[in-house]
Amino acid sequence: MAKPIKTKSPPQLRVVGDAEIYDLMRAPENTAERVKRLQMEAKALALEEVEALERVLLDAASKAKAIAEGGDAYPVGAREIASRLVADLPSKAETIRVIVQRTL
Repeated sequence: MAKPIKTKSPPQLRVVGDAEIYDLMRAPENTAERVKRLQMEAKALALEEVEALERVLLDAASKAKAIAEGGDAYPVGAREIASRLVADLPSKAETIRVIVQRTL
């Protein structure tokens, strides 16, 4: 039976920061470079989390609208809170969007 041919896999590359490509198989030249790269990665991950929060707030506003307009099937207090959330959540999501755009 023939042995499978082992091919060398290409180096793993990751986009970091402003479209900078970093070869993960290569050690950083010095500690300062590594710190800079890790800070850029952390900032990118934090931005993803903030954008995810914005989407969740908009989804929650949509669900709150359905409850607020749901009529007698929902308790009065729940409908009241939901109607307040419908008014509040989209503006909070917009505020987050503006903050993120300022930091870019």
